[in-house]
Amino acid sequence: MIKTAFSFEESATTVTPQLVINRTLLLNNIKHLVNVAGLPSRLWPHVKTHKTAAIVSILQENGINNFKTATIAEAEMCASCRAENVLLSYPLVGYNQDRFLKLQKAFPSTIFHTLFDDLEQLRLFDKKCESEGTKAKVMIDVNSGMNRTGRAFCELSSFASEVNNLKNVTLSGFHCYDGQRHEKDAEVRKVLTEETYLAFKEAVASLIKQDTFLIMGGTPSFPFYAKHEDVSLSPGTLVLNDAGYSENYKDLNFPPAAAVLTRVVSAPCKGQFTLDLGCKGIASDPRGDRGRIIGLDNCEELFQSEEHWVFRMKEGHEAEAPKVGDELFVIPMHICPTSALYPFSLVVENNELVAKWEITSRNRRIAY
Repeated sequence: MIKTAFSFEESATTVTPQLVINRTLLLNNIKHLVNVAGLPSRLWPHVKTHKTAAIVSILQENGINNFKTATIAEAEMCASCRAENVLLSYPLVGYNQDRFLKLQKAFPSTIFHTLFDDLEQLRLFDKKCESEGTKAKVMIDVNSGMNRTGRAFCELSSFASEVNNLKNVTLSGFHCYDGQRHEKDAEVRKVLTEETYLAFKEAVASLIKQDTFLIMGGTPSFPFYAKHEDVSLSPGTLVLNDAGYSENYKDLNFPPAAAVLTRVVSAPCKGQFTLDLGCKGIASDPRGDRGRIIGLDNCEELFQSEEHWVFRMKEGHEAEAPKVGDELFVIPMHICPTSALYPFSLVVENNELVAKWEITSRNRRIAY
């Protein structure tokens, strides 16, 4: 078996596939996050990457106490860890509005924020707040060019006026995600990030108060927004990182801290081998390669199904194919949806198994 930073003695009796986290690499990534941000209070890391209360606690130990979430379950997890601020960064519609208000009531020591980009839904939410006898903090979702959710820069002033006219919600900030930033060239990414920052600041200049949060960017643009002290930062992937971001954004310098333990279950023909790591064990998005096998560079993916993943050694390297029964570790191309596939992760340090962490908010609902 190829020894890696994720190897541990008990792997022989571990059911595969299994998500494994290297605690040292995780801690180093968190410290690097804080160093780039300058102040831990600027960080609102997105917990959808790991969905793990134990990691939230480690982030808090490093001075980070504001968090960004995609689901009410993730928000509940952060509140259970006594987070100071929690942003539910997803359009709040239907019954989720009621769930949000119940969650806010259940955790009064945490300050909750939610997003809106639709006036009709916002007014409905305001009425629900009134009927519950409560208030809520709202951030405006900003469309910086991804065209997935949010209001355009030119609409922010009028939308903010509508928010301010409502009695039961308070405008607490702006959420400006830039999921369209995929440029591998760091200089190109830097220039485009700066253009977005300047255009956004011009659009909201008259709307900003002393306590207004400006949460900008994701992982690829994180170091560039960090240079602007008025910006709060919400990278997510970098806490664990993955093969996709490591290969595409080499300037970020955050090594992957998570891998999936898998076994070779078949060698159907010369130079070919099959892992027990199908799409039920590793994310199948985005399209293309789904992971990198540590220590086995001269192979290529053929196809994947639910429980099988078939590889072929490149020409001239057939003799290097792993044998049936061999244990391997794979760095996922996309760690965020991969973590949701496991009820827990195994945690290693110095090649010793040291913990087992529940992936707390992988389900859509915990209590609220």
